Amino acid sequence: MRGVQQPLLTGFGAAASATEVARNLDLTGRVALVTGGSSGLGLETARALRMSGASVHVTALDPVAARTALNGIGGIEVWPLDLADHASVKAFAKAFLEHQGRLDILVLNAGIMAQPLFRDKRGREGHFSINYLGHYELTVRLWPALLAAGTSRVVVLSSRGHQMSDVDLEDIDFARRPYDKWMAYGQSKTATALFSVSLDRRGRGHGVRAFSVHPGMIVTPGIRHLSRSEFDAFGALEADGTPVIDPTMDKKTPEQGAATSVWCATSPALSSSGGVYCENCDIASVQTDRPFGVRPYAIDPERAEILWRMSALLTGLDIVIT
Repeated sequence: MRGVQQPLLTGFGAAASATEVARNLDLTGRVALVTGGSSGLGLETARALRMSGASVHVTALDPVAARTALNGIGGIEVWPLDLADHASVKAFAKAFLEHQGRLDILVLNAGIMAQPLFRDKRGREGHFSINYLGHYELTVRLWPALLAAGTSRVVVLSSRGHQMSDVDLEDIDFARRPYDKWMAYGQSKTATALFSVSLDRRGRGHGVRAFSVHPGMIVTPGIRHLSRSEFDAFGALEADGTPVIDPTMDKKTPEQGAATSVWCATSPALSSSGGVYCENCDIASVQTDRPFGVRPYAIDPERAEILWRMSALLTGLDIVIT
């Protein structure tokens, strides 16, 4: 059954940490994969899943640096992956499937934010390529392992940034409209939310459920390229340059930000739900103009299917419902 986009009142608050969510979990025997799992939110997600007994794999652009960052956390295997490179995604998926027969938890965490215009080798706009299309291709290629697990979950990182922009289905790559880095970022995060809707539709009859997540406003190395004035516009930094931490205002530590990803990946409360957008360890409410919750266009099943069909054409890959 399809999940309802309505809060469950789980009891976890905005300040809940990934460790708190994972504290009483037993994931022994389960296999998890976290893209971008060696820094920021991804590292805290991988740490919590490993703490609960899962066998954890992470991907990174620089495996050597990733292993250094993960030093001291045993039981995590690092793989090279460039989501903007079709050949890299294909090679990784092939190697992973040969190495690992099942995949219980897939956390699509890697991403970029508000960068100047760049395009991948196929001409796709960079945010759309890395945040969305590379993860679409990866998930489709790993589909056999998700099915083999019997019951599995896919958690994809969206953001309140989706409120900046719907997906422009007529000009996804900014070929005709002026490029705006925040619109590009927002569009890619709407795309990831829509992805979870269509993926869940294809997977729920086979035990695969999908969720999108807003982690919170987290200052990580991946967004240190933003100017001080941009950080100040969000009220994200103290006078000394350290991050402002106030979960009630959505400003969180990486461990607090990873909590909703871990919750979506593991919570029994979501056993009959899927295709929903979550925040603060709960299903978010639908909002049209308030600064929280999910916009209707980001969970619209018709738009999700249009985007899915477009993605299948762009990549040559699809999941056929049987």
